[in-house]
Amino acid sequence: MAIFLVKRLAGALVVLFVVSVITFGLSLLIPGDPAIHIAGEHATREEIAAVRTGLGLDQPVAVRYLSWAGAAVTGDLGTSLYNSQPVTEILMERLPVTLSLAMAAMAVAVLISLPLGTLAALRPGGRLDRVISSGTALAVATPSFWLGLMLILALAITVPVFPATGFRPLTDGAGAFAAHLALPALTLGVAAAVEPTRQLRAALADVLDTDYVRTARAKGLLPFTVLRKHAVRNAAVPFVTVLGLETGQLLGGAVVVEAVFGLPGLGTLAESTVTRQDLPVLQGIVITSTVVVVAANLAVDLAYRWLTPGAQTGAAA
Repeated sequence: MAIFLVKRLAGALVVLFVVSVITFGLSLLIPGDPAIHIAGEHATREEIAAVRTGLGLDQPVAVRYLSWAGAAVTGDLGTSLYNSQPVTEILMERLPVTLSLAMAAMAVAVLISLPLGTLAALRPGGRLDRVISSGTALAVATPSFWLGLMLILALAITVPVFPATGFRPLTDGAGAFAAHLALPALTLGVAAAVEPTRQLRAALADVLDTDYVRTARAKGLLPFTVLRKHAVRNAAVPFVTVLGLETGQLLGGAVVVEAVFGLPGLGTLAESTVTRQDLPVLQGIVITSTVVVVAANLAVDLAYRWLTPGAQTGAAA
């Protein structure tokens, strides 16, 4: 396990390095000059040059990257070009909102996909399986912003059960925290549940058709016992893998959902950052999101090793 973990951590570092290079390189292609944006349209050439020198924009690209990457490793992601606030401080204010939304949406996705995928697998091709398949297709075709607006109309305006907008931290109370996250998490979680449902249905249907499961049934074991002891663990491997891959999609979908529900997270920050051409903040958002996705994939890899102990034994041999 130690060797496996070291290899995965090494791979994660390579991914972070590649993403940092790409992120820094793409930031150079954004039209406009940040120095002009900061100095103002009516600034003189001397003033613009002074701003450019102060930001280090007059240095070679390689020097600028090494300086930025070296500082980023220590947690220093630079300073916002818009308000001179440290980027790390800005991200720490917004990151808990997005992480809370993503984790709540993941919980919703699991609560939806686990029972639906299991029910669909019990009778492949049956009426319930067809209904669930149609429902997942409808969920894929439904825009998240439209679903969010419909939920606000139904459960925040027509029947005022949940708040329509805003965010309350957990320190304000678990009830207020959960109430403000309920509708955004449901909006984001419905779309995230589609692929796990399909993967669980396919994997579980295959496992239930194997010889050892039929043997367990022939021995008189109850259907629930067969599922719990013999089928679910093997079928869980692709299910958990897909859940890990959904992390990146949840962060991407948070941009729209946060805008609909007025959540002050990384999504709304990214939108305003692009408009302001605030490159340090934009780079910080990308790197932070990459770290979250890489950490989620690492957790999936560890879960995969736990679910398939035979692979670990074979590797050790």
